[in-house]
Amino acid sequence: GLGIGAIAAQEDELLRYGTDLLSEIPGLRLIGTAARKASVLSFVLDGIHPHDVGTVLDFEGIAVRTGHHCAQPVMDFFKVPATTRASLACFNTRQELDALASGIRKVQEMFR
Repeated sequence: GLGIGAIAAQEDELLRYGTDLLSEIPGLRLIGTAARKASVLSFVLDGIHPHDVGTVLDFEGIAVRTGHHCAQPVMDFFKVPATTRASLACFNTRQELDALASGIRKVQEMFR
């Protein structure tokens, strides 16, 4: 009943908000920053393997995926061993993105 236009608008808004939010975190590098892209936030944290990031976030109740995400050849080319990925959908909220950012900061504190 929402309609594809409303769903796309919500996902785009969440992507913009999440991109801005994560871009403020020192030591975090977003991977995949095309102007027109799917509502996915892939990133790496300086000095912390994505599998460790995913494990800590999981304990915080934050669902992300880690690994190659079916893109191993391009990741090998750019020398990125793996990424952490948060996939957004129309049912996600800004509060969940705030929790993601908070969880990432917790990960960084644990590995300092």
